[in-house]
Amino acid sequence: MDIEQQVRRIVPDRFESLVSGVRFGQFVSVGVVGAISDNTVLAVLGLAFGVSDMWAKAAGVETAILVMFLVNEHWTFAGQGETGRRSFAKRLGKSHLVRSGGVAVQLAVYWLLTQWLMIELVIAGTDLWFIAASPLAIGVAMLVNYVAESVFTWQVHADG
Repeated sequence: MDIEQQVRRIVPDRFESLVSGVRFGQFVSVGVVGAISDNTVLAVLGLAFGVSDMWAKAAGVETAILVMFLVNEHWTFAGQGETGRRSFAKRLGKSHLVRSGGVAVQLAVYWLLTQWLMIELVIAGTDLWFIAASPLAIGVAMLVNYVAESVFTWQVHADG
């Protein structure tokens, strides 16, 4: 029995669409785009403009949320939900609300890694641990975001 079949055994039928390998793969792909956006903003603000780690990370997270929402809207969850500007704006607001749990998880993990654990990663005389810690925090938050976005923003369990 493969992992997908094992997960399907414990997931209630109502939420079986969460176990879609294709949709999860799309979500992870979109997450990579978001992670690149997040880390680019983090690096530019932190290295080029001297913005503190946590503020730069917060700006990166918000940028990633907007980028990922747009990609999810037009690819991962294309065809889900009602059309029109009002419905789009409602999903965008709901996405921000839903992702707040993942953001809290990501920022907490990032804070632990950068502020509490006193790790250094010095390359060419510059400590780059604040950038290296970011993908770790993103990975932890990704699972929270996938479930929350699937269930609350695009309501995949209501398919059919």
